[in-house]
Amino acid sequence: MKKDLNFISRHLVAISVVILWLKTVIITWTQFDVTLNTWQDVLLLIMGPLGIIMILMGISFLFSKQVRPVIFIVAYFLISSLLYANLLYYRFYIDFVTVSVLLQLSNVGGLGPSTAELISPFDLLIIADIGVIIYLLIRMYRKNKTMHMPQKRNYAMTGLVFIALTFSIAMWNNPYLLTTGYDRDQMVQQIGLYNYQIVNLIDGLQAPLMKVAADEKVAIKTAEDVQPDGIRRSENFGLAQGKNLVLISLESTQNFVINKQINGEEITPFLNDLVKESFYFPNIYDQTAQGKTSDAEFMVDTGLYPLPSGSVNVRRPDNHFESLPKVLKRTGDYKIFAFHGNDASFWNRDQMYQSLDYDRYFSKKDYEVTEGNSVNYGIKDIPFLKQSLKKMNNLPEPYMAKLILMTNHFPFLLEDKDQFISPADTSVEVVNRYITTVNYQDKALEQFISSMKEKGLYENSIFVFYGDHYGISRKYEQGVHELLGQEQNPLNHLDLQKIPLIIHIPGQTGKEIKTVGGEIDIHATLLDLLGIPAEEHITLSRNLFTRNEEQPVVFRNGDIVTEKYASIDRKCYNKESGEVIETSACEKYLEIGRQELQLSDELIFGDLLRFVE
Repeated sequence: MKKDLNFISRHLVAISVVILWLKTVIITWTQFDVTLNTWQDVLLLIMGPLGIIMILMGISFLFSKQVRPVIFIVAYFLISSLLYANLLYYRFYIDFVTVSVLLQLSNVGGLGPSTAELISPFDLLIIADIGVIIYLLIRMYRKNKTMHMPQKRNYAMTGLVFIALTFSIAMWNNPYLLTTGYDRDQMVQQIGLYNYQIVNLIDGLQAPLMKVAADEKVAIKTAEDVQPDGIRRSENFGLAQGKNLVLISLESTQNFVINKQINGEEITPFLNDLVKESFYFPNIYDQTAQGKTSDAEFMVDTGLYPLPSGSVNVRRPDNHFESLPKVLKRTGDYKIFAFHGNDASFWNRDQMYQSLDYDRYFSKKDYEVTEGNSVNYGIKDIPFLKQSLKKMNNLPEPYMAKLILMTNHFPFLLEDKDQFISPADTSVEVVNRYITTVNYQDKALEQFISSMKEKGLYENSIFVFYGDHYGISRKYEQGVHELLGQEQNPLNHLDLQKIPLIIHIPGQTGKEIKTVGGEIDIHATLLDLLGIPAEEHITLSRNLFTRNEEQPVVFRNGDIVTEKYASIDRKCYNKESGEVIETSACEKYLEIGRQELQLSDELIFGDLLRFVE
């Protein structure tokens, strides 16, 4: 026993580092979506976490013998907690925790009432070793044994050499890695989870300096660079000029549910009928990042991309923006309203809406919310829309009214009395429930539009129904593939990122517009319909009626998609054949994507629109 304790006291640091390193490599390989295409990828997976773990655990050496064990176990616990937090977050969002997310954790849907859906028995292995290390330290303490401290200089140099090698090989492997830090999957795969967190922290500290360093000259140059092609006016220019604009954000709604039946029943019968007499865009992609619904709102309102981490609502709520509300007020004397059954401060909307120039925000406090009419994240869609309609009945015209639905939110919970369709019968329960909540949302929309007609609010309005972001994450996509009878592969995953966009103008003939576009393009398309020249505004949005097919849809992680090609995780695909082709076929589109994301970030981080409004 004494020999065992002597061995443990001499080698506890090495044992701890090895355990942390092994479980990090195993979790990265088995739980994160890691692709090993080259020997460098394999080497980085193995080597990436080791140096930074050594440095972080070595911090305890800077303290006295009495304090050192406490600092040691705190460091061990924090590293393990960071690993586990990223695992939970990744399971739903297929993304990694950033400093910005930690600062806005109360807004992160999916990790509150639905955490149970994300936990696995496997997780016990991630935290069991913490108890073992504590146990060994207690035994050593009782026997007056102290941790053997490695030679500080050699230990530190070894850790730093591993870190330097990791970054050198990673940059050789991907020269754009640090300049496109928004591709978190690649960052974590190339430099390791903990190194990435340090890089993200540094980026977060640098961001405020961009606003301080900005000046009018920089702003004008950036604004000139931003003006894109492909926002030409269409034959529909001014078709809805002067009409009330009603935007309806469809929570977690993906396009695959449109015109899809389950056991002979339509999932969205109302929307299916609506698309026949509307402009229907079936090839619009979700471009949100960590801000999810708030990112979708931001793109529609401003025609700019969301931030690489966190939400603009939380990180830059005081910025100046060329928003849809401001443009409407300048050109048509509109009044602007937002309706949402959640707390006013959720996603910092109360502050952000002021910056965007909304006149009134109807939030949870303005609704009659009870336990009986609520589920999951708040008031259900049917009572929400009924109560909202009463408020809309008294709005001065013309107005813009944005209504944000909530019921169709992960983990897709709904009482039996509100289920108007049977759940699906796949092997994934989350997907089965999703069908019932999407159908409930569809019923709520049907009742809402019917009531609009009864109250005489329908004819003089343009209605925009758009999915805000995906609902079924990659963790649960197998159930959707079963539902659709398709293989599970990268291109089918990409196809599931499509969201419905339906623009309904009463009295107009329906038309399906198959243009490949993104959520950001809703902004310029609405300006066109409302008779407002989008080309006169600073925007990265494109008019979906005139969009250049050579212009890629850009995702916040740097991936792109066009009519013919898609770049996913550094692989270029021919969409028609489904085959991986030479990366050069996608490179010009990837470069456009890098430039657009950089320009959008410069505008937001530098608050450049304050100089050119």
